[in-house]
Amino acid sequence: IGFEKVLSMIDEMVENLKVEQTEDDQKKEYCNTQFDQSDDKRKVLEQSIKDSETAIDEMEGAIKTFTEEIAALEAGIKNLDKAVAEATEQRKSENAEYKDLMASDSTAKEVLAWAKNRLNKFYNPNMYKAPPKRELSAQERIFVNN
Repeated sequence: IGFEKVLSMIDEMVENLKVEQTEDDQKKEYCNTQFDQSDDKRKVLEQSIKDSETAIDEMEGAIKTFTEEIAALEAGIKNLDKAVAEATEQRKSENAEYKDLMASDSTAKEVLAWAKNRLNKFYNPNMYKAPPKRELSAQERIFVNN
């Protein structure tokens, strides 16, 4: 009688072990699935990190290039400002020379007109134009009358 009880207990234990093995297999399959999903996520994140690092490197290169271009443009602007200042100074000096020349020309024209009129007085009296009589100032009248 005792041996049948042991056999029934062994059978029961074998049944329990089969159920536990099935549960363990299911848990193992679930864990493997989770490991695969986690591994896939890790690979995606690693690729994303690599892409981000590449983008950062490209941006740093672009920043360096833009910094160099800005420095070159600033140097160009300084040179241009210097050239503009020099050109302005040259134009001012040329303008002063021009004004002096125009004043000299105007004076020369007046002298030539006066000389021509004087020559007309002697050689061609019909063309002579007498200078307009100017009104004497009070001091000049006193001087002339005395």
